Amino acid sequence: MLRATDLHKAYETEDGALPVLRGVSLAMEGGETLALTGESGSGKSTMLHLIGGLDAADHGQIVVDGIDLGTLDDIGRAKLRRDTVGLIFQQFNLIPSLNVMQNLTFQARLAGRHDVSWTDSLAQRLGLADHLDRYPEQLSGGQQQRVAIGRTLAARPRLVLADEPTGNLDETTGDIVLDLLLELARETNTAVLMVTHSQRLAARMARQVHLTQGQLTRPDMGQAAQ
Repeated sequence: MLRATDLHKAYETEDGALPVLRGVSLAMEGGETLALTGESGSGKSTMLHLIGGLDAADHGQIVVDGIDLGTLDDIGRAKLRRDTVGLIFQQFNLIPSLNVMQNLTFQARLAGRHDVSWTDSLAQRLGLADHLDRYPEQLSGGQQQRVAIGRTLAARPRLVLADEPTGNLDETTGDIVLDLLLELARETNTAVLMVTHSQRLAARMARQVHLTQGQLTRPDMGQAAQ
């Protein structure tokens, strides 16, 4: 499902190039869940942005579901995010002028995969069935994140990239939201790569890797990941 090989990324600063990723490699199978941990500024979000085609690596290769991102232009990368890769952020990023139902179906309609029965099932499972006519500003943070998860899964992506998806929620609400995400991902055989600073949440995933000074390590082994 995902193969990232020898990724390097640096950003230009007033003091010159600042390396963020220094030869990072990882792979995921379909349906697998993986936690990416690391200190603030370690490159976790950069890694997700590269895999999602929101930014380009300086060196290395990323292949998602057989597609080499290095061969894609902006339109091709947008199509990848529309059809194959789902993104969930802690900021929710809902469209304020659309109600819950319209937000839920937005991504699926873009991908040409709108399925009424699947959307209705998601709304029920996510506890949103009684809020479909409401707008984002009328929802709690936990409800907004449920809408964001539903919007992503409604399009049936092969890979979900979640960047601190419970970061704006209290611990209890965050646990409930993560439970729902993982449960629905299992049922749809969707791979989930989640960035988190929480070892407690990372332990919920099938595998964990850790970014330190731009390199990937396995927390349980303490050595560079191969």
